[in-house]
Amino acid sequence: MEHLKHCITRPERAERPSAEALDAALARYGWFMPLRLLRARTTGADDALWQAIAPWRTQSSLCTDTPAAEEFTAFSSDDIIERFLCEEDLRIVADDGADDEVRTQPRLDDDDCLVSEDLAAIYLAQGLRDEAVAIYRKLSLLNPEKSVYFAELIAQAENK
Repeated sequence: MEHLKHCITRPERAERPSAEALDAALARYGWFMPLRLLRARTTGADDALWQAIAPWRTQSSLCTDTPAAEEFTAFSSDDIIERFLCEEDLRIVADDGADDEVRTQPRLDDDDCLVSEDLAAIYLAQGLRDEAVAIYRKLSLLNPEKSVYFAELIAQAENK
């Protein structure tokens, strides 16, 4: 049985067991579907129980043959990228007017300095939910350590 276990878990490294050994194992462990699959692959005959119980498993990774390594090493990564770029004009080019500055903090407008929780509460009291949510989002950007708190306030404001 240990030989059969190795055939199921590492079929690419193991020699196939004989049909008699598989039949003997199936007599004892008839419920074990990978063993039925191994028997079907070894003998070339379909297993009736496998087909009746699990016909969708023909697409299973247990049913596929191992791919040849040459299929994966035929092209280098540069060849694959070049072939992709040659199919269409898919090159990414920066805009002429784009600034080269890399930002790590969000950029806010000048009037964004006039945001507070009190102003958002006033907006909510006036029924201006969208404005209150916008202020809570700005506050979340300004105070990332309190983003969870502001996310809860946003959810409450949207549900009112």
